[in-house]
Amino acid sequence: MRLSVLIARLALLAAPALAVAQPPGAARGTSVEPGAPCPPGTTEVRPNRCQAPELPAPSILDYRPRSTLVTTEHLVPRAKYPAIDFHGHPGAIDTPEALAKLVASMDSLNLGMMVAANNTSGEALKRTMEAIRASPAARGRVRVLTGIDFRNVGPGWAEKAIAQLEADVAAGAVGVGEIGKGLGLSTKKADGSRLKIDDPALDPVWAACARLRLPVFIHTADPQEFWQPIDNSNERWLELALFPGRRYPAEQFPSFEQLMTERDAMLRRNPKTTFVIAHMGWHANDLPRLAKLMTALPNVHTEIGAVLYDIGRQPRAARDFFVRFQDRILFGKDSFQPEEYPYYWRVFETRDDYFDYYRPYHAFWKLYGIDLPDPVLRKLYYENAQRITPALPRARSAER
Repeated sequence: MRLSVLIARLALLAAPALAVAQPPGAARGTSVEPGAPCPPGTTEVRPNRCQAPELPAPSILDYRPRSTLVTTEHLVPRAKYPAIDFHGHPGAIDTPEALAKLVASMDSLNLGMMVAANNTSGEALKRTMEAIRASPAARGRVRVLTGIDFRNVGPGWAEKAIAQLEADVAAGAVGVGEIGKGLGLSTKKADGSRLKIDDPALDPVWAACARLRLPVFIHTADPQEFWQPIDNSNERWLELALFPGRRYPAEQFPSFEQLMTERDAMLRRNPKTTFVIAHMGWHANDLPRLAKLMTALPNVHTEIGAVLYDIGRQPRAARDFFVRFQDRILFGKDSFQPEEYPYYWRVFETRDDYFDYYRPYHAFWKLYGIDLPDPVLRKLYYENAQRITPALPRARSAER
């Protein structure tokens, strides 16, 4: 064979190997040390090599990729069992028109009971209960939690608070709450100091709740990322950018961990009082931490309002948690938007993969169904709420 032909053939054989060894754009890339992040404006295209896109990058608001995943879909417009919304904020419910509208929405979703958690007390509570009792549709379907006024805690405060609590129970309140996040964050004592969640001055009220068999529904703090810098590593960046007032600067507020420490000390010091910590205690992203708390404190229950984005992104761990603590988790939604409830039903009742959450600014990731067994589903939807709230009527029996 002539030498020139042999050289040409060797060149053809070598060409593909040379092309594979030099990926497109390699010359434009930037090398980084193992474990180091890529420079701003670039992403990793090969191990330890970062590259910028050749096209302008869309904003976080405008990038909405269409999923190409083909999988089964099971939409769930109505709950399988008549759910009790223990964390209800249905708006005004003191007129026949408002109650009729609320009950119609509940019927469409198979909500058996709405518990209004608006801290309604005194004359406002009496008016609300009068309207509920006068409504044939609502009288067995809507109940109200009373509130506690934590302003100016000092000498004589506990006696007045307990007297008002007893009056509100006589008027029809079935529990206490939602005690807001202001307790711990911003509420002041009579002397002007911050009222800590575990202040011993509050203990007589918690003891009165135990005596009256009232569950205490309490919301402490907010998602932990609200205390972090608003930067590219904060997974709540978009929410904080839309609502910058939701951030808690360290120089103005106690830290997340300080609030959790105070809350847990209060829960521990009042073992005879039944507490329901709202929003899974803001530990839905850290289920081992919540499991440790609930294991140590059998008087503590939790509720799942407004944290579906964390439940649905860890379907196996979440399912295990819900099965393990099946007697101590309550259903609640928080904001009353009827079109959002079916997302909860779908997460709890199906095995569906990779579907949207209802508020993109809360979560840019997808949800997965956790497919709870029927006995667990019944406890979550209504049995646990009925057990810990003796004054709560039994929900309608309307299986889907």
